[in-house]
Amino acid sequence: MLFAPSKAGNQPAGSDTMSGRYALTLSGLSKSFQGVAAVADVDLYLERGEILCLLGPSGCGKTTTLRLIAGFEKPDSGSVRIGGRTVCGPGVNENPERRRVGMVFQEGALFPHLTVAQNVAFGLPKNSNRREIIADALKLVDLQGYDNRYPHQLSGGQQQRVALARALAPAPDLILMDEPFSSLDRSLREQLRMEVRAILKERKATAVCVTHDQEEAMQLGDRVAVMNQGRIEQFGTPEEVFHNPDTRFAAEFFGAADFLPAWQEGEHLTSEVGYTSWPSFWPSPWTDDRELQIMVRPDCLDIEPDENGAGTVVGREFLGAFNIYSVELPSGARVRVMVSHVAHLENGTRVRIFPREGHRLLPFIGGRSFFNAPAYYEELSGTTH
Repeated sequence: MLFAPSKAGNQPAGSDTMSGRYALTLSGLSKSFQGVAAVADVDLYLERGEILCLLGPSGCGKTTTLRLIAGFEKPDSGSVRIGGRTVCGPGVNENPERRRVGMVFQEGALFPHLTVAQNVAFGLPKNSNRREIIADALKLVDLQGYDNRYPHQLSGGQQQRVALARALAPAPDLILMDEPFSSLDRSLREQLRMEVRAILKERKATAVCVTHDQEEAMQLGDRVAVMNQGRIEQFGTPEEVFHNPDTRFAAEFFGAADFLPAWQEGEHLTSEVGYTSWPSFWPSPWTDDRELQIMVRPDCLDIEPDENGAGTVVGREFLGAFNIYSVELPSGARVRVMVSHVAHLENGTRVRIFPREGHRLLPFIGGRSFFNAPAYYEELSGTTH
């Protein structure tokens, strides 16, 4: 069974003593379609007031996971707890409308024949506070005075704000968002996701957002779950996943990453771009002839022209404030290096390549981070430490 790592003292979702404290707990959640596993034995937890981004490529299971939480799909096995209450599990399968969740879809899914106020009111009980709740929700998303407009009279960003107001209005235990910004242009998408984060934080709302955009996951999420083939590759804060990826898939999907061959020299692991320390209590990593590599990100390295340098510039990608140079090493391996836009190097320039101060090279073996997986190391080497 795959448990979410217990970071910062948190216990995994499978702990009965702790599951009641979480706004959302998934335990052993699985779902297959025609014999193909879309979600495979997923355990996950989310603290109250946190925003979780389910991140991964198309077909990885993130949207199916969201639909299982919402109740639009029934799992083959496992359970879902929302606000400490089991809404799906052995003998229990509450309908979506009873799970106290609010949904924000990719296109907003507003009713075109209803006004903004009527859209927000949809699903609210008919009581004396209805107008006050609508006004409060529209104020929260900065759409006061838009009550009587129709969806076609709004911009794409305004429509998504209305959808968020509609989801928040009933004060649900959980907000679920399915790629809510993907239909917007880049500048509006960046602006709106920061606005949405601020709104959710102001309401102290708990939310799960499905996305395939790594930048969106970094900016929006308090935690990120990187998914691959129905399973969670890694679960943690954006900083944890970016700087300390557990697997090669997580490293490459959550930011640019290059992997270079490495070898042991005394208490160092050495590569063509530098070395990292190798603890003396760990014996040689060459167990079972597993491939040993070092992971580097473009911002971890620097280059400078040097006619005696080991690297050769073979390409450049212009990113405005930065250039990313592709550098070929003596072995034929290539690595990307991010430098300021003022540094302009022609193809064929010989360069010296070296790690930036404060950046480390991360060892990987068998496709997994070596330092982050001591249990895996023990499995390979047959040792304990």
